Amino acid sequence: MKSTEILTEKSYSVYRYLEYLPRGYTSRGKNSFPLILFLHGAGERGKNIEKVKHVGLPPVLMEHSLPFVVIAPQCPLHNTWVVKDIESFLSFLLEKYNLDKSRLYLTGISMGGYATWYMAGYLPDTFAAIAPICGGGNIAHAKKMINLPVWAFHGGKDNIVPPERSKKMVDELIKIGADVRYTVFPEAGHDSWTMTYNNPELYKWFLEHRRT
Repeated sequence: MKSTEILTEKSYSVYRYLEYLPRGYTSRGKNSFPLILFLHGAGERGKNIEKVKHVGLPPVLMEHSLPFVVIAPQCPLHNTWVVKDIESFLSFLLEKYNLDKSRLYLTGISMGGYATWYMAGYLPDTFAAIAPICGGGNIAHAKKMINLPVWAFHGGKDNIVPPERSKKMVDELIKIGADVRYTVFPEAGHDSWTMTYNNPELYKWFLEHRRT
């Protein structure tokens, strides 16, 4: 069933972004809502927010309803995701929207997958779970994520970001006893996000996790 919700264009001092509000969302009241923060890849940078609508998680939102507030910022052209800017943006979102702070989820693809790993190392106690896709991180940060559930995804034939980049992080998390899952799509290239975001199990998995 096609969603009746709309991806709305909004702006913040650092980023323009897309806003998705689930059915039943209210800006006030006792019932707060989970958040998915989606970080796009290098190809969607710039000033044309339309680019963000067509890659990764946003296309799913135009076809299906999800029980999350979903926010998809756009990184400026020639820039990369900056963790302190994302932290500031997240603080803005927590003030603007009726969000459940115990159910904040982070995911991203390629450049955004890298940023997801790095944000998790920088703010390990903020997110309830993360899903980095075709990215990589710094294994020195893994010990900070020992209490953060991770589900990483990669294409087995990715020739842009080698799957070893995800595997190194996953192996390090396994070594320290963290809660981590790793899915490789053997025949997929760099686009491992389409199968990932079209899998309802990902959203069920997110909702199984809360920060305490």
